[in-house]
Amino acid sequence: MRRVKLIRQSRDFTWARSLKPSNPERKVLFKRVRERYDFSEYALHSYSTQRRKSWLGNHLDSNTVQKLATRAYKAVEKVLFGKSKKVRFKGKNQMDSVEGKSNKSGIRWKGEAVEWSGLELRGLITDNDPVIWHGLNSKVKYVRLVRRKISGKNRFYAQLVCEGKAFVKPKNKLAKGEVGLDIGPSTIAIVGDTAAQLKEFASELEFDTARIRRLQRRMDRSRRATNPDNYNPNGTLKKGKKRWNSSKSYLKVRTSKANLERKLAAHRKSLHGELVNDILRTGDVIKLEKLSYKAFQKLFGSSVGKRAPGMFVYHLKSKAERADGKVVEIPTYSTKLSQTCQCGRVQKKKLSERVHQCECGIQMQRDIYSALLAKHIEPDTFVLQVSQLLEDWQSAELRLQAAWRTATECNQLATGRIRPSSFGRCPEVERVAAEVFKKTSKSQDAVGVAESLEEDVS
Repeated sequence: MRRVKLIRQSRDFTWARSLKPSNPERKVLFKRVRERYDFSEYALHSYSTQRRKSWLGNHLDSNTVQKLATRAYKAVEKVLFGKSKKVRFKGKNQMDSVEGKSNKSGIRWKGEAVEWSGLELRGLITDNDPVIWHGLNSKVKYVRLVRRKISGKNRFYAQLVCEGKAFVKPKNKLAKGEVGLDIGPSTIAIVGDTAAQLKEFASELEFDTARIRRLQRRMDRSRRATNPDNYNPNGTLKKGKKRWNSSKSYLKVRTSKANLERKLAAHRKSLHGELVNDILRTGDVIKLEKLSYKAFQKLFGSSVGKRAPGMFVYHLKSKAERADGKVVEIPTYSTKLSQTCQCGRVQKKKLSERVHQCECGIQMQRDIYSALLAKHIEPDTFVLQVSQLLEDWQSAELRLQAAWRTATECNQLATGRIRPSSFGRCPEVERVAAEVFKKTSKSQDAVGVAESLEEDVS
C-alpha cells in the first residue's frame, strides 16, 4: 500500500491518467512508474523472502510465503486499478487458508496425508466417493489447507489442485445445443431446444429471518452491556478507535448465528450446483446477458443476499469450462433483449411490466421471452438471428406458455408460497382460477338457498 501511494503521487501516473485509453503512451507511463517503485508480483516475492529471516521463517516455508505475497499483491492491484476501494486486512482468527506452489516442497500431498515442515496430517477419506478417488488418482499440482468453523470447532481440509479434467457423473453428461438464460435478482428463465423453465433461485431454501433477527438483538444487547464506554448516552456509537470486550454469552450467540448462516450458504451452494447441472444437461452453449451484480446488490440487496445470482453465474462458468462447454455473455446496450420483439419493434418497458405484449400479437412472460431471444443471438457478432427465431417460434410458443403456466401454478398451489411478482400474471392460470372461483361461489349460493328452504319448511 505504501508503494501504491508513491505511484499515485508521481507525475508520470498523473499524466498517464489524463491521457485517453487509446493513446499508446498511457501504457508506457504506467509501466515505467510501476517499475520505478518495484510494484510487481515478483518484487513482492523478493520482499517476502527477505522477511522470512524474522520469526516468520520458523513457521512458514518460502513457497507458502510467496503464495501469500501473491494474494496480497492481487488485492492491492485492484485498489490501484480502481476495482476496489480498500484492502481488507485479515484480523485475528481470520486467516483460514494457505497453499503451496508445487507438490515437491512445502505443503505437499504424499500417500494419503499432508506433509508440511515436519507435520504429517492424515486424511479421512470416504471410500465410496468416485469424485474423491478420481482426484486421488490424478497428478497433484499443489495443496491448499482450509480451515472451516463448524459449531464453534475448527475442521481442517486439504484441497488437492490436480492436473487433467474434473470428474463428471454419468447423469450430468453435457448435452449438445444452445441455451438462453435470463437472470434476475431472485429468478431465472431457461430456454433450450426441447425444454423451458421459469423458477426462483434456490427456492428450497428456508430463511429463518426471525431467528437470525433475535440472535442479532441478543448480540447487540450483550455487546452494549459489556462495553458501556463505547456508546454515547443516547445509544449511538462513539467516534474513533474503540476496544471491544466479548463476554462468553456473546461468543456463544455469535457462534450460533454463524453456524446458522453457514448451513444456509452450504445449502444454497448445493442448490446452485444442481441448477447448473440441469442447464448443462440441456445444452453446451449457454447465452446470457452481461449484468452488473454489484448494481443488483444496490437495488435488490435483500433478495440478492438470499439468492446470490452472481455466485450462480460464477459456478456456471467454471463448471461449463471444465465440461468443455461455453458461456457467452451478451452486451445489454446493443441487444436490448427485454425491449425487443421478433417482429423488429423495440419498445421500452418499466420494470413493473412483467408481460411482453406486442402489436404483432405475441404475449409472453418477459423473462422467458428474453431467454428465447438470448438463445438466438449470434455469439460472435451479437446479432439476433431473426429468420431462425421465426422458424423456431412455431414449436417454442407452446413450450414457453407451459413453462409460464407451470411456474405460476407451482408457486400458488403446490408449495403454498407467495408467487414472485416478477413472474407476471399468466392469462390461462387467471382464467382457470376465475372459473374455479365462479363454481365455488355458485355452490355456496346453492347451499345457502337450500338452508333457507329448510328453515321455511320447518
